[in-house]
Amino acid sequence: MRGIWLILFAVTAGFTASGIVANLYKLVAPKADTPFGWGLRAVVMVVAGPSVIFESAIKGFIAKEWKPVTFWLVAGAIAYWSLALGLFVIEIAVAM
Repeated sequence: MRGIWLILFAVTAGFTASGIVANLYKLVAPKADTPFGWGLRAVVMVVAGPSVIFESAIKGFIAKEWKPVTFWLVAGAIAYWSLALGLFVIEIAVAM
């Protein structure tokens, strides 16, 4: 049971970090019109990806543009991506 809680904590930590980075990027980043802008966006999306993709998936699911199976497959992939980010965030926090 303890392992399940640790996994859920790591997924939550990763998704939270993703949301924070995505919102900070939306606030301060320039438009991706230049090669530097595109490169910066690609680097940020490594961390912010789960939040951005989940937002698009929710909008598509509510608008009936996505089938339920597609939505749940994407949600599973996002959970796995968030788990990896969360483990990285926890590792950094423990190292400090």
